Amino acid sequence: MNRDNAPSQTEIEYRQVISHCKALFDKKNKDYGTSWRILRLPSLTDQIFIKAQRIRSIQEKGEQKIQDGIEGEFIGIINYCIIALIQKSLENSEQMEFSAEELSQFYDHQVETTLELLRNKNHDYGEAWRDMRVSSMTDLILMKIFRTKQIENNLGVTLVSEGVEANYQDMLNYAVFCLIKIKEEQMQIQQQ
Repeated sequence: MNRDNAPSQTEIEYRQVISHCKALFDKKNKDYGTSWRILRLPSLTDQIFIKAQRIRSIQEKGEQKIQDGIEGEFIGIINYCIIALIQKSLENSEQMEFSAEELSQFYDHQVETTLELLRNKNHDYGEAWRDMRVSSMTDLILMKIFRTKQIENNLGVTLVSEGVEANYQDMLNYAVFCLIKIKEEQMQIQQQ
């Protein structure tokens, strides 16, 4: 937040993206329940990889053969990152089912924690992401995936690096940034 405690433009846009993602998360949980609880963190990392790889493939080829656009893949990355963060927070629990209210609280907690990280990084980096390309942020998401896989292969042990949670948070934030930038680009095209 800025000095007068009003949300920044970035936070407003961020929350709009998250609101859309959470609505889809809620609908899928009504359809499937919490079947995702069976997934281990490496499986979630691989789900994120599949989505990021498809985005990069479409960006490189300039075309796609499956109707679903890259926006849906970024939404999937966001929700899988949040699921991974929830899973990590519940790693000592064997509970498989949760109420809609409990899931909502878990989801919101991970979003607020990640949003606080974004605020701190935006303060230090001056919102440099706004001058980045969506394709560059896609590459950064893929790099974070490979870092996460390496940490997982090392059984979570790192010497000087952040753990998997920080990488999931960064991937989540980059995916949100991508959706904000895509929306901005679409609005610019409409105004022409």
